[in-house]
Amino acid sequence: MSVESTREHALDELEHVLGDEYEHKSVPAHARRSTFSVSMVWIGFPMIITGAMTGSILVAGMGFSRAFWAMLIGNLLMFAYVGALGVLGTARGFNFALLASVVFGKKGYVLASSLLSTLLLGWYAVQTGITGNLIHTAFQFDYLVMTVIAGVLYLGITFVGVRGLHWIGVASVPLFVILGLWVAFDSVNSVGWDKVAAYAGTKPEMPMAFGIGLTIVLALFIDAGTVTADFNRWAATTRSSLIATFCAFPFANMVAMLVGGLMTAALAVPDPQPFGLDNMFGYMLAQKQTWLSVIAFVFLFLNLGSVCAHCLYNAAVGWSRIAKSKMRLFAVLLAVVGIVVAAANVWALFIPWLSLLGILVPPIGAVIIVDLFYLRPSAEIEVDWRPKAFVAWAVGSVAAFIVEHYAPQLSTAIAAFVVGGACYLLLGLSDRAKSSTLAARGRA
Repeated sequence: MSVESTREHALDELEHVLGDEYEHKSVPAHARRSTFSVSMVWIGFPMIITGAMTGSILVAGMGFSRAFWAMLIGNLLMFAYVGALGVLGTARGFNFALLASVVFGKKGYVLASSLLSTLLLGWYAVQTGITGNLIHTAFQFDYLVMTVIAGVLYLGITFVGVRGLHWIGVASVPLFVILGLWVAFDSVNSVGWDKVAAYAGTKPEMPMAFGIGLTIVLALFIDAGTVTADFNRWAATTRSSLIATFCAFPFANMVAMLVGGLMTAALAVPDPQPFGLDNMFGYMLAQKQTWLSVIAFVFLFLNLGSVCAHCLYNAAVGWSRIAKSKMRLFAVLLAVVGIVVAAANVWALFIPWLSLLGILVPPIGAVIIVDLFYLRPSAEIEVDWRPKAFVAWAVGSVAAFIVEHYAPQLSTAIAAFVVGGACYLLLGLSDRAKSSTLAARGRA
């Protein structure tokens, strides 16, 4: 037996034990999961300390009141966006790569899927690096050792598959809720709710523009939100899919952001460092209680393990489809790449790059939504390339770059989505009009 066939046989045996991940076909009805299970998969993704860090950045830059509205509006927009894409995944049982194959073509989907899968691998590396950095900063443990341990543990969760994402959500979410609410209320009670509500940020004379704050909220999960079909294909019904999405946006993401935002407004640190120890993890350590420090240590691994496992799962599903292979094999291969990047301590350099590439993502979702909800709801995977989908994607991304450079006070993510979707709609309606004209001439 060759090495290749031996590997395939081993993977088949693992799938028999752990379950088929349906990388290349629709998830059948008998394999669909309960509303609770899919909700746990989703709620464990954004309810993380990184979301709290984002809330801290928003409140420090915008002040509490304006940041609150940016969080709320951004999360409601995410519910609409992710919810729509999730419903499409549920209806067909397709992962993102298969949906993209319908819209961009049997070959064209590779461009969209590889971009998003690589972005999510980058976020896996960043979050793994954050784990190692926070443990090193707080406890003086070796950064390299902690980062490698974290990356391997997070790979283990991903390797189990969607069941692993379910169980890490079950473990991490209650812990975040308990600790997050305690941090928020304990810090706020020390100064009073009035002062928190009136907090104007670190630079009240030059606050962050509302559009930028809105973009930050959207950009945090716009890439993972676009590949939501990877998760929602497991839902049994549209109702189940929407409930699961709501658990993430606005609920879980809003809770996480508010925890960080409330703490930042209450402490009013002149120059807060959320990616250092000016976050809920650092707040727990600052109490100088051994038992609480132990809980904080476990919490950090569980919590960031949740987001890392989700990102790695999305990346592995996408690349396994492209390579016509297995999710679990690519989970291992991609995890090695991510761990090397994180262990090299260059993960922080990737954050601006990943955020910038994030403006390329919204038009992809916009094109898919317009195409499969309105223009071609019954379309199947047919042609190799669909050029008009790429034209609309490019136009939306160009609009985002223009907004980024010439109107930074606006939201690049919203501009990218609206312009990309509108462009594709106009192209589709133009095709319909031409077809109707030709048909009328034929009848004449």
